[in-house]
Amino acid sequence: MTASGRSETADDLLAALLDGMDAALCAFDADGVITHWNREAERILGWSAGEAVGRKGFAGWAVRAADAQDVQDRLMAAQDVPGRQVHEFALLTKDGGRVLVRTQSAGVPGADGKPAGVYCAFSEVHAQIDLERSIALSEALMEDASWGVVLVDVDLRPAVVNVHAARAFGSGRTMLLGRPLGELLAQGVEELEGALQHVLAEGAPPAPAELWVSVRGPEGVRRRCWRCGFLRLASPLAEEPVPLGVALLFQDVTEARQAQLDTAQLRFRSHQLHRAGRAAAECEDPAEAAAVRLEFALAGFAEHALVDVLDPLREPEPARLLRWAASPPGLPGLPEPGAIPVRYAAGHPALQALDRVGSVRASAPLGQADGAWAGTRRWPEGAAHALCTVLRSRGRSLGTLTFLRGPSRAAFERADAAYAEEVAARVAADLDLAGGGYGDGRTGPGAP
Repeated sequence: MTASGRSETADDLLAALLDGMDAALCAFDADGVITHWNREAERILGWSAGEAVGRKGFAGWAVRAADAQDVQDRLMAAQDVPGRQVHEFALLTKDGGRVLVRTQSAGVPGADGKPAGVYCAFSEVHAQIDLERSIALSEALMEDASWGVVLVDVDLRPAVVNVHAARAFGSGRTMLLGRPLGELLAQGVEELEGALQHVLAEGAPPAPAELWVSVRGPEGVRRRCWRCGFLRLASPLAEEPVPLGVALLFQDVTEARQAQLDTAQLRFRSHQLHRAGRAAAECEDPAEAAAVRLEFALAGFAEHALVDVLDPLREPEPARLLRWAASPPGLPGLPEPGAIPVRYAAGHPALQALDRVGSVRASAPLGQADGAWAGTRRWPEGAAHALCTVLRSRGRSLGTLTFLRGPSRAAFERADAAYAEEVAARVAADLDLAGGGYGDGRTGPGAP
């Protein structure tokens, strides 16, 4: 290829690059004559390259006469100072309108290192301001937002994490990048990943969603409720929308939601106690009334309830308990109600409750809720959490009430113990009224 051919090819390549730019661009030689003018400059001002190239400056066509010299001086001054110069000018369009533009200009050195001209990139001010606002918004979200912001790639791995989100995960921002969500969350990861995949495939949901997650942190696993919003991210440079990932915005609302759950739970339990009292009042036999109270107490609280009473024919120490009732009845592997003592080993939670005259909570070690833990304690197979409380009436201990939950349920908490003690007090009153010598051999504090 000849030198002339190479020069033409280079010129064609340069023209294609300039015309493909999103910013308007023009260039001046050392004398201020326009040498280049791309399509974006033509779009903004309406002047074609054929009309612009070869003119000296903007005087007489693209700027008002009063401003022409000032604009020219400021633009050409860029070749005498290092770096880029930023200015705002009011230019004229071909149809006589005015456009406020922001320019970035810089000098172009020649082969000998001396100034050979100036290039000037410009855009409409409102478009530039929109871009700056977008950048400022992104930086504010990443640094100062009171919501957590996580940008997740198409593989559902965090690509960008803001300060608030890193604090919520209990880790540094860079430590979270590229890690699978399953390493960050102990529970709730399936629901979160399902939501992210839905957004990638279908788009953002119309309203925020609340998700309960368990976050792995330095202090252990913390259960949190996040109010989440999702945005699908697509490339603005592709002809068709190409998903880049999902923006997850979330706010921790655990305290508010937990307060609502606690209030609803308290309301439900109070309603159950009221219904149980109404039903028990219709029972002629106090023992039947006690059984009715147990059935109402189990709803939403536990799977099983066991009532063991002190053997009235035995000395107070050591205590011996007899099975009085089990709800629901007929549980396999448990002694039938009657005079046969329940073989509780020393240190059993029911015996501890008797000794403490209070409540005792117990749970199977993690991964050991396979029946052996429950079987050694004479509880139904599958029990993983227990709450034992003492039956007290007229200052005497009559026996114990045990509530049991399976491994799919949460362990008993202090609020559960308070409810169990309320139920136990009412059941104990029914047993005391039924007679039969319950607790005659064992007295507690305040007994006559």
